[in-house]
Amino acid sequence: MRSRAVVREMRGAYAFVERNINLIKRYWGWELVWLIYSLTNALAITYIGNGMSAITGQEIDTQAVVKYLLVGALIWQYLSVIFYAISEMIAWERWEGTIEYTFMAPVSRPTHLVGTTLFAIGYGVIRTLAILAIVSAFFRLDLSNANILGAVLMLLAGSVSFVGLGIWAAVLPLLYPERGAQMTNAVAAILLLISGVYYPVETLPMWLQPIAKSSPATYVIQGMRDCLIDGRATTQLLPTVGLLVGIGLVVIAIGLVIFRHVEVYAKRAGRLKRSG
Repeated sequence: MRSRAVVREMRGAYAFVERNINLIKRYWGWELVWLIYSLTNALAITYIGNGMSAITGQEIDTQAVVKYLLVGALIWQYLSVIFYAISEMIAWERWEGTIEYTFMAPVSRPTHLVGTTLFAIGYGVIRTLAILAIVSAFFRLDLSNANILGAVLMLLAGSVSFVGLGIWAAVLPLLYPERGAQMTNAVAAILLLISGVYYPVETLPMWLQPIAKSSPATYVIQGMRDCLIDGRATTQLLPTVGLLVGIGLVVIAIGLVIFRHVEVYAKRAGRLKRSG
């Protein structure tokens, strides 16, 4: 009986993966728009690094600056895909008019979130690799010193932590049907500001630096730079990987509890279908 229940939950999780894939097929035009936007953003950032010598009038190792900026842009692109895919799942349900069916279906919320998470990670990897492949055609990137294994471990650990953040942010559209999606964008913007995506967190004002150190993205992006640019050994990254996974699991567990309570409240208050 227990094995049947596990198989049923796995099928339920895959159903959400398949549904999200079908949504991408349906709205492929929007996906193309966001891909072009992400690509041009990554190119613009790297061209800024490539032009630093011309801007400052001094000799600068532009290759190092380009790699620094590009790693930050690509990893943020990946993490933000995970964050938005989970945090905006309620908004998508409202947009599709399926939110009441989904929340009344005999599927546990963890299964719903697992399916959404698996899709987000897979989609994030594919989209980030596509952007990297195109950007590589514009810039010569020397990653011969990169620690690929360490980078993969760091990326997986970062995925766990951002799944937790996405679940926390997904509560906002449930509580605030009219403005919840915009509030998740504000959360992402704050994370972008404080997480050292394009600059060291030490350049932030002193009062912001402790907040920056509380963001998982700060450690993921710095760890990825250590792996891909400096070739830091995997054993030196294990404490950070363990910290990110531990924090991520705690945040996910707490987020599931909060989401469940808010879901019950939203059903009682009639907030599932409200929009506009």
